[in-house]
Amino acid sequence: MNRIHLSTQPHLSRRTFLRAAGVTLTLPWLEAMTPAFARGASLQPPRRFVGVSNALGLHGPHLFPAQAGRNYEPSRYLKSIQDLRNDFTIFSGVSHPRVTGGHKAEACILSAAPMGGGNFRNTVSLDQHMAKHLGNQTRFPSLVLNTKSESSPSYTENGSMIPAENSPVRLFNRLFVPDTPAAQAQQVQRLQQGRSIMDLVGAEAKAMQARVSSGDRDKLDAYFTSVRDLEQRLAANEDWAHKPKPKVDVPPPSEITDGNDLIARQNLMHDIMYLALQTDSTRFITLHTNGGGEVVPIKGVAEGYHQLSHHGLDAGKIEQLALIEAEQVAAWGRFIRKLKATPEGDGTLLDRTMVLLTSNLGNASAHDNKNMPVLFAGGGFRHGQHLAFDRKENYPLPNLYVSALQRLGLEAEKFATSTGTMQGLEPV
Repeated sequence: MNRIHLSTQPHLSRRTFLRAAGVTLTLPWLEAMTPAFARGASLQPPRRFVGVSNALGLHGPHLFPAQAGRNYEPSRYLKSIQDLRNDFTIFSGVSHPRVTGGHKAEACILSAAPMGGGNFRNTVSLDQHMAKHLGNQTRFPSLVLNTKSESSPSYTENGSMIPAENSPVRLFNRLFVPDTPAAQAQQVQRLQQGRSIMDLVGAEAKAMQARVSSGDRDKLDAYFTSVRDLEQRLAANEDWAHKPKPKVDVPPPSEITDGNDLIARQNLMHDIMYLALQTDSTRFITLHTNGGGEVVPIKGVAEGYHQLSHHGLDAGKIEQLALIEAEQVAAWGRFIRKLKATPEGDGTLLDRTMVLLTSNLGNASAHDNKNMPVLFAGGGFRHGQHLAFDRKENYPLPNLYVSALQRLGLEAEKFATSTGTMQGLEPV
């Protein structure tokens, strides 16, 4: 067994690893490295969270109503979902405190970790915090998805991004297509191996704790706790590997060959997300949408999506951008309608599912992270209003995340830079 030996030098190398039985595990950043460089027992249906995010924002003047309160006139983007008016709340004047960086703040959509300037290390995202505490009740603790790439706003406690699944076909197969006996055995073997690795590295690592500062010991304690949490999840996953997958009465999807058709890809992912929630395969989902140089196949759109988002107040570009963004909001609305149309318990699937739509950019053209677009539906809240806050001195959006955590039954008083729960948003 290869052990790590700490020399008499006062600092650990940035490249310090734990090694045991041929297994190598990188350590989190420590102070000492700096100089060296399923269903529960409740009778009620479960509560869930879905976060849909967009990397390029939504044009504020077409999204935010002019009036606050319950009697607002729908904006251009909200007109297509007015039949759902009492099922969602729109927020304006909200953002993540101390988050700047334009596109880079994409990493903070669900973590709200302060970003600006030099060294940045992300913190756990809202969905993964939920999954840590409640995800063991389903086959998949969470699903992390994207319409075209592997980027996501989902981050582990150690600040590592979770790569997203971007293939609807692979996602459907993973959720609903039975594994062969050989594949099932291989999956169990991998899970068992993963658990033994955690044991080996965990035992090897404890020897380090007496050789580092108290600050580093705290970080190592948190790190080892996350390792143990992972071990417990692996054990739960092994149990699920022996259970049959749910059957759904829908044909398997086909891949959308047109890479430019972001709306079709979003709708298809929504359809599979709906099935995942309906079958209780998971209770926590994120779907992220990126935008590049593709010309989205919508009548009237002739320029690349990313280029249009940096419109510089050009009226023609804004109009093309509005055609794309209106379809994105409409697609979100179609997903909400499916949840609302599905009975569950004494209510609907939407009553027990919180669904967020947001972006890290309030003004993509100016790379501005203030005044984030925020729509929040379902989950058993009293909706039907425009909660308008100060657009110069924004209200903290992490307060909404605290409200969401509490709605799940978690004892949460704070998340990231929150100052309480979301003002004006009350449970039914």
